[in-house]
Amino acid sequence: MNTPDHNPHHVSIIIPCFNEVETIEALLRSILYQDYPIHLMEVVIADGMSNDGSREIINSFATEYPDLPILLIDNPHRQIPSALNQAIAAAGGDIVVRLDAHSVPEKDYIKRCVQVLEVTGAANVGGAWVIQPGNDGLIARGIAAAAAHPLGAGDARYRIGGNAGEVETVPFGAYRREWIERVGLFNEDLLTNEDYEYNVRLRGAGGLVWFDPSIRITYFARPTLISLAKQYWRYGYWKARMLMQYPETLRWRQAIPLLFVLTLILLAFLSIIFPLTKRLLSFLLGAYLLTTVVFGTIQGFKQRDFGVALGFPVSLWIMHFTWGLGFLASSIHSRFSKG
Repeated sequence: MNTPDHNPHHVSIIIPCFNEVETIEALLRSILYQDYPIHLMEVVIADGMSNDGSREIINSFATEYPDLPILLIDNPHRQIPSALNQAIAAAGGDIVVRLDAHSVPEKDYIKRCVQVLEVTGAANVGGAWVIQPGNDGLIARGIAAAAAHPLGAGDARYRIGGNAGEVETVPFGAYRREWIERVGLFNEDLLTNEDYEYNVRLRGAGGLVWFDPSIRITYFARPTLISLAKQYWRYGYWKARMLMQYPETLRWRQAIPLLFVLTLILLAFLSIIFPLTKRLLSFLLGAYLLTTVVFGTIQGFKQRDFGVALGFPVSLWIMHFTWGLGFLASSIHSRFSKG
């Protein structure tokens, strides 16, 4: 590891935003009270023309706290990669920290990002998500629990925890400006998975992507099953598109939902011709349902929350099936569009 240089770094915090009226003020307030010098920070928000009052909250906050420079720019495309690229172009810091409008970093978040960048010499660093429910409802609590569990998150260290070290990707990310200039901007053809693809390029260029659990941020999970289904459909759909460019990056945790969905579809068709196949299909579905219910019950006991016990398995079903179906739909669409 490199020795910290302790030179002051100007940090640009970039935030894609669209209709985040419920969380944007909490995020801005958490930035205001960071224990990093306020004169070394700026905030650039690329807003997708919010119409829920988010822009008014941002402008009011900027007026009330002029010591924290806040620049609000338009993102008429309403896509995250374009928002990030516009914000980077408008930012002046030598370190660029991406945050999402539905997250709240801990007080030492910026300081720890800068310190870890200095100590490791990494191109990009990030930390752990403290996943919280999107609201107080039963389903929201189950979604948050599932999103932080290995059955829902695989081996992603930033979701389930782990030791500091080199990783494939980190959430959000704190980037050195020189590495952004080296590998270019975010891929605007990928509407989701743009951060993972960016880290693939960083690592391909010799950059280090580093996870440190002392960098912590509260992330609010989706509050409803419908919003969760849309989220994981997008994840699966755009993961397939990314893998067409980088097939070597496919990991077991990503392949399992796809293989599971394909197996169920195949068995369902075969059961029409071979009635005995129905038994195998029933056994597979029964084993899956039982496993998720058992783990949901265990998680409910751990958290002393009956709602988690109910919402956890349902959330897993939504996550696994919509991710797999999204991946499959993307693959089929790409195949026929090429043909």
